[in-house]
Amino acid sequence: MKTTIYEINIDNIDEIDKQKIKEFAELLREGETVIFPTETVYGLGANALDENAVSKIYEAKGRPSDNPLIVHIYDKREIYDLASEVTENAKIVMEKFWPGPITMILKKKDIVPSRTSGGLDTVAIRMPSHKIAREIIKEAGVPIAAPSANISGRPSPTKAKHVIDEMTGRVSGILAADDCNFGLESTVIDLTSDIPMILRPGSITKEDLEKELGQVEIDPSLNKKSDNIKAKAPGMKYTHYSPNAEVFIVSGDKKDVVNKINNMVKLNKEAGLTSGVMCVNYRKEYYDGVVIGLGDTLEEVASHLFDSLIEMDKLKVDKIYSENFPTDGVGRAIMNRLLKSAGYKIIDAKKEC
Repeated sequence: MKTTIYEINIDNIDEIDKQKIKEFAELLREGETVIFPTETVYGLGANALDENAVSKIYEAKGRPSDNPLIVHIYDKREIYDLASEVTENAKIVMEKFWPGPITMILKKKDIVPSRTSGGLDTVAIRMPSHKIAREIIKEAGVPIAAPSANISGRPSPTKAKHVIDEMTGRVSGILAADDCNFGLESTVIDLTSDIPMILRPGSITKEDLEKELGQVEIDPSLNKKSDNIKAKAPGMKYTHYSPNAEVFIVSGDKKDVVNKINNMVKLNKEAGLTSGVMCVNYRKEYYDGVVIGLGDTLEEVASHLFDSLIEMDKLKVDKIYSENFPTDGVGRAIMNRLLKSAGYKIIDAKKEC
């Protein structure tokens, strides 16, 4: 497949070649696939109401067909075209957090194809804030189904180079622009019951949502392997976010974690293996091996996590060890992605190798 790539290197949407946006929007209306940036990760888009177009998303990604897609809209009013019931909680989320990195699960109307919803009677809807994403959705004039623009199971792309390297030849077009701000996919919240439930944590946290909605629960399957469940939202099922190297999370007191990782790096070197280490910036100097600092704050760690996993592949490391992170606030989203990336392999820093 020939892929048309258009690189956007300016910040002002008014200076972007609108004809290029129109051309890519036309591809979407014609049932083709286009990759574009959002504030979370790059998305692989197709007309959400066209089953044949949606099938091309699954084909391009190699994605299981029972993994539902998120439908992206331009205007809040469009939610009423897709959802059979817009709850009071949904109205609050729209008012407080849209446009932005949060996806709502609601009961769907028949207009949403089963292919888009992964065979469920619900639909996942998001209104992105990224100006290029919004421009192309507006110009296309149709809701856009758009999972992350990567081969299924791989780390989600946050840089234009990621999608160009991995997806050229798999889609009709790529809008290559700036790096994604948040670096983790949107928070997904199920609003079909009286008590809202987070199905995928993101940069809009449980704490943020509880300030507006009151009680918010976390889906109990988030922190365990769940390939056999019926996925209610993207990212709940199957292995995700995995580089070529095997990933491990090392848990414990920071001094113990440093000692444990360095010991494993040494043993790997003796076995002819290269080790990668991911940590907060100020502890980089404590580690041996190929070390990547993820940032100084949890927000920076979240922003750089997927990029660092992809970079480890480029550095051809054999095993990756990551420090553990707090499980509140944005840390919950970081650990969710790390656990999936590692296949839930956690090493206790106090135990012998």
